[in-house]
Amino acid sequence: MADEPAKIILGDTAITGIEQPGRRRFFRRKDRQRPPLIHCENCDALLTGRWCSNCGQAAIDYRRSFRHVIVDALDSFLNFESKFFATIGWLIARPWHLTNQFLAGRRVRYVHPLRLYLLVSILFFFVVNYWAKSIHADPSKLSAGDRAEIAADLDKEDIPPKAKARVRHALDGKGLTQPEAQTSPPPATTVTPQPSAIASPPPVASPSPSGDFGPLVQFDKPPSDKFEKWLEQRAKEKMGEHGSKMALFIATLFSNLPYMMLCCIPLFAFVLKVLYVRKHIFYIDHLVYALHIHSFAYLAIMLIVLITIGLNRSIPGTFAGWIIAALWIAFATQIFLSIRRVYRQGWFFTVFKFFLGGFAYFIVLTVALAVTFFITIALP
Repeated sequence: MADEPAKIILGDTAITGIEQPGRRRFFRRKDRQRPPLIHCENCDALLTGRWCSNCGQAAIDYRRSFRHVIVDALDSFLNFESKFFATIGWLIARPWHLTNQFLAGRRVRYVHPLRLYLLVSILFFFVVNYWAKSIHADPSKLSAGDRAEIAADLDKEDIPPKAKARVRHALDGKGLTQPEAQTSPPPATTVTPQPSAIASPPPVASPSPSGDFGPLVQFDKPPSDKFEKWLEQRAKEKMGEHGSKMALFIATLFSNLPYMMLCCIPLFAFVLKVLYVRKHIFYIDHLVYALHIHSFAYLAIMLIVLITIGLNRSIPGTFAGWIIAALWIAFATQIFLSIRRVYRQGWFFTVFKFFLGGFAYFIVLTVALAVTFFITIALP
């Protein structure tokens, strides 16, 4: 055993290292305890906890065994996972709770409002775009009035007889695919095409396939000025001469909706700022509530639609209709209660501002949708 003077000069750590040399285990070293970090590795500031008070970097030494690295990674992932599910639970049950907690400064237990909105909106608009791509016009599902209207439009239009016959054939629910139309025998009575029909191909070459809106879109009125002429030309290019590209245009329009809604959230916060201008609330507080309530709306709409699909397949009828109606009423009630709990006003003013703000935001959404529609047509 070393004497006291040697311990004083060399220190306990050095003496321990001399007296008990490190042993090697089979295929691996014995883990050595590294001293904790006392200075930030990023800015060299003195550390007083797990985070640097100067730059915010975590005081974690990653030069350790792989087991410690895996434990740290799992701890970060599970911590985020528990935080995410807790946030989603409060978002469905009490969306106003997240806003009140965030504005009160208790933010570490929940996902940030902007990050929460981005996660929920990505899922929501992914489902919307998937549904938009599956839209197609089925002539067999048209009502009798729509069939009669399309047939009357066909009589008025200057369309070759063969094209009219094919469209009428499709409207009767007997449309043929292109290979079948080529191999099928010619009818007993044929109509001799006019020279003009031979010179120019017919605008409708086949019955409306999946995603083809056929003659449902017509551009009859001649443009009166250059702007209308340009707009009509762009609409023909985007939608097709007779709406043959309408499904693709709708899918493109729906793909632009996330950007539209992201721009509408600050406008919704501005509407709230005008409604509650006497309460002297900062604009950022309204923006936080706008992010939370939009996240709730996206998530609730998805859940209600999924429940509606399940009910229609399992128990269709009046009972399912009452359940669906109750879900939509609960959806509107949650939004109303969130306004009252966040802004803390009486029932009368809450009801008044709920309807007034809803009407103002409906106008904002209508204008934004019109602008999005125009931009979708204008962009190449």
